Amino acid sequence: MTSNHPVICPFVRWPVNEVLILASRSPRRAELLTIVGIPHEVMPAIDAEAAQTQAASALVDDPVAYAEFLAGVKAEAVATSHPKRLVLGADTIVVLDGDILEKPRDMIEAQQMLGRLAGRSHVVISAVALRRAVDGLVWTASESTEVEFLPLDQATIVSYVATGEPMDKAGAYGIQGYGAMMVRGVNGCYFNVMGLPLALLGAGLRACLGKTPGGV
Repeated sequence: MTSNHPVICPFVRWPVNEVLILASRSPRRAELLTIVGIPHEVMPAIDAEAAQTQAASALVDDPVAYAEFLAGVKAEAVATSHPKRLVLGADTIVVLDGDILEKPRDMIEAQQMLGRLAGRSHVVISAVALRRAVDGLVWTASESTEVEFLPLDQATIVSYVATGEPMDKAGAYGIQGYGAMMVRGVNGCYFNVMGLPLALLGAGLRACLGKTPGGV
């Protein structure tokens, strides 16, 4: 926020001097936290990336469990180093025909993903995990949203991928950017598609912030 006196989220009873740690490098998640007045600092769980991907491979047949596991690993990796702080981890995946679509590895894979999504409906799952190591606080949940795409020809797909927008996003698109013009409709939480279901997060924060470090 640009104000010298930022508004603290009115939907969460925020403790004085509490600053949430966001264990994610996603600028979109940080932006959403700022919009709703959640004091936070960004501290990505860099060292957890390889381990979480390998460990989660056993959960690919259960997309919800897969996303929630990844969000939890990210949160725990940072919470271990900052035991008294409340840490938020998050993970977003796109599911189509039972397949989990994450961030494309290259432009060719991005084009292939968009070709599969074109003219069809898919599900976006975002999981959020709140952790605090000092008292073992654990809260994990996820939200699912159905998104329908307009038909896309190959030239349009190539042009969109060339913008670079799809390259760091699950399913190879961003609903808050150029990709909005591909979306026919959304059934569920829009912010979930951006990567952070805010109403769900609010419920988690209300549940967790009532428990003080070292308390019960």
